[in-house]
Amino acid sequence: MLDLNYFRNNFDRVAERLSARGPLPQLDQFRELDRRRRAAISQTEKLKARVNEESAEIGKRKREGADTTEKQEQVRALKAEIASLDEQVKSLEEEFRELLAGIPNIPHESVPAGKTEADNVEVRRWGQPPQFDFEPKAHWDLGPELGILDLERAAKITGARFALYWDLGAKLERALINFMLDVHTREHGYTEVLPPFLVNSESLFGTGQLPKFKEDLFKCEGHDFWLVPTAEVPVTNIYRDETLEADALPIRLCAYTPCFRSEAGSYGRDVRGIIRVHQFQKVELVKFTRPEQSYDELEKLTADAEDILRRLGLPYRTVVLSTGDLGFSNAKTYDIEVWLPGQNGYKEISSCSNYESFQARRAGIRIRRGKKSEYAHTLNGSGLAVGRTWVAIVENCQQKDGSVVIPEALRPYVNEEVIRPRK
Repeated sequence: MLDLNYFRNNFDRVAERLSARGPLPQLDQFRELDRRRRAAISQTEKLKARVNEESAEIGKRKREGADTTEKQEQVRALKAEIASLDEQVKSLEEEFRELLAGIPNIPHESVPAGKTEADNVEVRRWGQPPQFDFEPKAHWDLGPELGILDLERAAKITGARFALYWDLGAKLERALINFMLDVHTREHGYTEVLPPFLVNSESLFGTGQLPKFKEDLFKCEGHDFWLVPTAEVPVTNIYRDETLEADALPIRLCAYTPCFRSEAGSYGRDVRGIIRVHQFQKVELVKFTRPEQSYDELEKLTADAEDILRRLGLPYRTVVLSTGDLGFSNAKTYDIEVWLPGQNGYKEISSCSNYESFQARRAGIRIRRGKKSEYAHTLNGSGLAVGRTWVAIVENCQQKDGSVVIPEALRPYVNEEVIRPRK
């Protein structure tokens, strides 16, 4: 959420920067609300001045022994009108805040202007896509042939867009989770946490999923519990309504959770395999920082996520999102995209974002510096999406005989070097 006073006092400047995201009809509504609010406040001030004048006149007349009944009735009427206007101002302020909750974050000045993902800018690339001397297969063919992925039985158990992993497929998924957590905690300086996998509405509001993205979430009927769409939600809300000491920052946390998303609006996209499913596993990186250090920490967070791909030998590229492709709560985002032979292209495997104070303002996460306090900056990124990393390994490391070579970094976790086709 944006700072209401800053938004109101710098409306034209903020509106210009937000317009880079695309048309925002709420801005015109805000302007009209502000006009009505200012008019009500101005009228209230005038009436209060009249009440003071009339009250002074009543006091004078009483001292002179004159009848003040009519004047007192006029003052009571003015006070009733003031009370009504105060309620009107209060109501307008509530409308302001509701409207503000639906306005996205202001893009950072370094974010490239653009309308769609086609305007994203590549900033670096690592590794070369493998060159096969055979026709490579997609994971939805390789997985069943290897006996490690079963989409038909998953659909029977639950429905479309769910996965059932078998044997070394399940072990590879678990190995990736442990490998990512170990690297981030032992070498990148993160503290591991294991949060609840259900969150309440206040937590989802704090990180910006509610109210705007309600249709993307799964809610438990009869309870104020929602399945987590990402560990970002519970981990960021660890410090909701708390004040952190500035000297203790940055705080770096990482967490594994399953993630649940309805994928509303994605009809027809990535319908085959496990690229876009309703349940997947992810290791998330979350940071709480001082404002002046948040962009340095964004670069480090992105590098930490990239390091996992380099250790696994998976080719990738990193792009900075344009204003038109930027997420609702994000001030700046890097997408890391891994090469997938089955897609013959790069596919997002991590989004690393700086939210500045947008989430902290919604969640009430503050920093104390001596006697002063301010809102923290929050950051997060996938370190990485486990299912898509699984896909990247299976597709990039496939061999002509149908086997898949397990990356060396994972072999101590899997205790195997190769996944071979079932006989």
